[in-house]
Amino acid sequence: MCRRLTGSASGAAIQLLASFALDATQSTRLARIIRALQEPGRPLPPLTPMKLGVLANGTIDLVIPALVAGAARHGILLECVTADYGLFAQEALDPRSRIRTARCDAVLLALDYRAFPFAPSPGDATAAATNVEEAIAFLNRIREGIAACGAVCILQTLAPPAEALFGSMDRSLPGALRHLIEGFNRRLTAGLEGTADVLLDVAAIAETVGLAHWHSPSQWNLAKLPFADSCVPLYADHVGRLLGAMRGKARRCLVLDLDNTLWGGVIGDDGLHGIMLAEGDAVGEAYRSVQRLALALRERGIVLAISSKNTEEVARRVFREHPEMLIREEQITVFQANWDDKATNIKAIAGALSLGLDSMVFLDDNPVERGLVRQILPQVAVPELPHDPALYARTLAAAGYFEATAFSDEDRRRVAYYERNARRVALQERAGDIDSYLTSLDMEITFRPFDLTGRSRIAQLINKSNQFNLTTRRYTEADVAAVARDPTCATLQVRLADRFGDNGMISVIICRTLPGSTWEIDTWLMSCRVLGRRVEQMVLREILQQAREAGISKVVGVYRPTDRNAMVRDHYAKLGFTQIEDDGTSRWMLDTATEIEPAPMRVHRTSPADLHA
Repeated sequence: MCRRLTGSASGAAIQLLASFALDATQSTRLARIIRALQEPGRPLPPLTPMKLGVLANGTIDLVIPALVAGAARHGILLECVTADYGLFAQEALDPRSRIRTARCDAVLLALDYRAFPFAPSPGDATAAATNVEEAIAFLNRIREGIAACGAVCILQTLAPPAEALFGSMDRSLPGALRHLIEGFNRRLTAGLEGTADVLLDVAAIAETVGLAHWHSPSQWNLAKLPFADSCVPLYADHVGRLLGAMRGKARRCLVLDLDNTLWGGVIGDDGLHGIMLAEGDAVGEAYRSVQRLALALRERGIVLAISSKNTEEVARRVFREHPEMLIREEQITVFQANWDDKATNIKAIAGALSLGLDSMVFLDDNPVERGLVRQILPQVAVPELPHDPALYARTLAAAGYFEATAFSDEDRRRVAYYERNARRVALQERAGDIDSYLTSLDMEITFRPFDLTGRSRIAQLINKSNQFNLTTRRYTEADVAAVARDPTCATLQVRLADRFGDNGMISVIICRTLPGSTWEIDTWLMSCRVLGRRVEQMVLREILQQAREAGISKVVGVYRPTDRNAMVRDHYAKLGFTQIEDDGTSRWMLDTATEIEPAPMRVHRTSPADLHA
């Protein structure tokens, strides 16, 4: 299939090919094609460019092509920068090194346990604790070097060797190597809280295949490969899904089929008591495991929807009345049970949730339905399910569609946001004219400068928002903190509440002061779920008010086009700005004395002066 990718190949075609289960040879061929297509410097939408530094204590060059292919699978156009063998510490600490000067977005510290000064001291708890602290201190020095060049650091947990000295005691005996490594992993994960660094849990990856399979003594001795070459595709996929999550590519909605996906049998034929869904029955328990996973995903903020070829009332009856049904009707945000094709239903679900199709995962036992959705809606993730329903939940979980780099209260409440948004859509359909609808929402908008409380969510929105994002500049939590402290920057975090509840943080603004009493809008992003409510007008009113208070006479808006933000191409024109420049990136100007008509909502405002009072 690589032969079909010509010099005019699209990013979508590359991502589609990368979605297959590629071995190391196939990954290398695909990576070679991607590099050739990158050379002219042209964009390859929908792939998002990212530069990754890779530092390792073993031989990592053989892994790089697989990393490029794995990143493409998860929506990232990856460029890798590597260091010479054995120089990972020097590269991290030398300000003039290749890694430090490459302006990487992130640096992967692909270090295994042999990179650290572990000195087993069986039975000596004091020496063991000191040894772990020495290893953490060594890692922290490397982290500081990476942080100095502004890159996010991706840190790996350590997979212990398969060989045990004391057998089952190795895990519990202080000073045994396995005990030291597990102590290191605990300290590493605890030390990530409050930082912009990201964790790659290699120890967990190795556990899925077994330590004896993960570590290859012969390949380490021969070529210093940090793990067996057969595990390269697995490792590369986990790195790729992590990079995708860092750039907001993780999926947000799970669309579920019903018959033979959430239960065994066909409800229209077998009836309520004829479907297989009972605890104690092997087949029924297989389908209940899918439901358990779906509910667990919902608890962490993934929206659940239904797309089923069924009579709606018959399908809903299972959720309402079947005693063994774990998912209840109210836990489904959008319920599409009809006789339309699945692609049409999924489009309707995406519209009701104000989500892009690239946020959707579709789970269906029927290979014909899976093939149809893949062909018509290639943006939708469709896992290939095995014949045994007992493996459905594992297959879905292993695919990495819902990878996360952080988890906040906002994430936990996301399902409620989308449920309320679906109700708003229904209300708008009933309300008729837009003014009546907006008034009926009883909205309240809150403006507040960046602060410590909102920092994590601000950084998350900056890195995840792609469609309503005028410049798509990406900032880490450390960058957000620096902007908040910068006296030449004005910042806004915006929240919106209405009669259905709190929408959470829905917009982020960064303005930078330029010569000539001018603010440039460096970052303006908004959640798509609040589109059509005139929120952008209210945000502009607040920007202009703060600008006037700061003695600013002009505001300049910047639009940097990408493959995903075409929806805001005319944003500044619609708000009354005058275009002053267009050289690929367009610039627009507005006098701060301009009056903006308010939208029907109450305003709660915390000024910078109030914040520091």
